[in-house]
Amino acid sequence: MDKKSLRIVYMGTPDFAVESLRCLVEGGYNVVGVVTGPDKAVGRHGSVLQPTPVKQYAVEKGLRVLQPEKLKDEAFIEELRSLQADLQIVVAFRMLPEIVWSMPPLGTFNLHASLLPQYRGAAPINWAVINGDTETGVTTFFLKHEIDTGAVIRQVTVPISDTDCVGDVHDRLMMLGGSVVCDTVDAILEGKVVPIPQEQMLPEEELRPAPKIFKDTCRIAWNRTTKQVYDFIRGLSPYPAAWTTLISPDGSEQVMKVYEAVKIEKPISSDTCGAVATDGKTFLHVHTIDGAISIRSLQLAGKKRMSVEDFLRGYRLSGEYRVSI
Repeated sequence: MDKKSLRIVYMGTPDFAVESLRCLVEGGYNVVGVVTGPDKAVGRHGSVLQPTPVKQYAVEKGLRVLQPEKLKDEAFIEELRSLQADLQIVVAFRMLPEIVWSMPPLGTFNLHASLLPQYRGAAPINWAVINGDTETGVTTFFLKHEIDTGAVIRQVTVPISDTDCVGDVHDRLMMLGGSVVCDTVDAILEGKVVPIPQEQMLPEEELRPAPKIFKDTCRIAWNRTTKQVYDFIRGLSPYPAAWTTLISPDGSEQVMKVYEAVKIEKPISSDTCGAVATDGKTFLHVHTIDGAISIRSLQLAGKKRMSVEDFLRGYRLSGEYRVSI
């Protein structure tokens, strides 16, 4: 069997999953079907249906597309079985039931954006940056019952710099992921895969999870170190974005997302934590427990993203402002 006769079903939804599919298609692999999420209602009244990024690419390339509401639906299972896949590949998709992942004779493998077994879960890139890690990577592994725990096939490491935001790391791993997916398929075709159980790869340090991120997760806790706050902001930028509440001297509040910041690491009294310092023109600093964060780019609720200079021109801050800790 070669890559032109190997029947592949690909499963994915967001932009991150498009690159791997593109690499397979342009690499001459035989993708016989693409499974993705249902179209989503968008627009003011929800009257417009928007296809997933993976569907948009698949339709453009003339690939067969399946969009099940439920992965255990009998009609979907029969349609999937009719594709007679030898191998299934999953990138940024839903958790699969066993009836789906066990279907092809060569198995189903997943591309995960972390160095497993670290950061099992829905948001591995965000949490790696939030935790201040200096490296991350991508892993391909065979699916099994427990999420993100299957035997590892391939793993590639990439550095995270101190100035990277999660968007930078996302794009780097997305591009890397495409080549790793194709390398994994080639290794399976050549019979060179020796899967390594994750139990044999457990690090000495504690395993860090990567749970899904919600709005409350994104609230900035200013009563932490400057580095921790800085890493938190860049670990959520540009999406979904860290946020805080700016409180005026009269007690009125304004929700503010923070996209870019710079560390000011000089000791200050801990009782000023959350205090805001500004010259009203060029800088907006918020004190942490051991220094301060200089906000460079932000967005107020209902407004567009703007530089701190533009913000200060439109919102003249006078008196003692603070942020909610």
